[in-house]
Order: sequence, then C-alpha cells, then structure tokens
Amino acid sequence: MIKSELIQKLADDNPHLYQRDVERIVATVFEEITMALVRGERVELRGFGAFSVKEREARMGRNPRTGESVPVPEKRVPFFKTGKELRERMNGGRDHEED
Repeated sequence: MIKSELIQKLADDNPHLYQRDVERIVATVFEEITMALVRGERVELRGFGAFSVKEREARMGRNPRTGESVPVPEKRVPFFKTGKELRERMNGGRDHEED
C-alpha cells in the first residue's frame, strides 16, 4: 500500500471527513513520527510496532565497481520492530476478518 492508497482507504471509510482533511491528518502523523526520529526518540504504536533510531559506526566499505576500499562514515538509520499483535495477525495466530 502506498500513501495515496492509505489516504483513499481512510477517506472511503470515513465519508464524514473531507479528502483534504484526511490527507492533512496522514501527513501530520508521518511528519510527527519523522521529527521524533530526527530527535532520536522512539515512537511506539501499540499493537503495530515501534520505530527507533540505530547508530551505525564508521567502517571501511568497498566500491562495487572498482573493488577499491572506501571509508563509510557513521550514520543514524531508522529501525522498525513489529509489535506482537501485528506478528500474530500476519502469522495466522488470530483470525482476521476483512472489513
């Protein structure tokens, strides 16, 4: 599912909301998650999962074209860990009825 499909599904499921309001809500949620991660905070959505930031240390990498060793600087990367409920639903641990 892509962002526009998510917005359309939410708009279809909530006909009392204007599409532009649904777009603003989705954009705000994503922006808040992004900004929390930029600040190094953890974002937990119960039953879904948690977003966090992992630190990757500097290392020596390899240019795949030339085989030459190149330094790769340290960096921060987003990390997502699924929640228990999501894992159970994906693996058939609980019946899920499609709406």
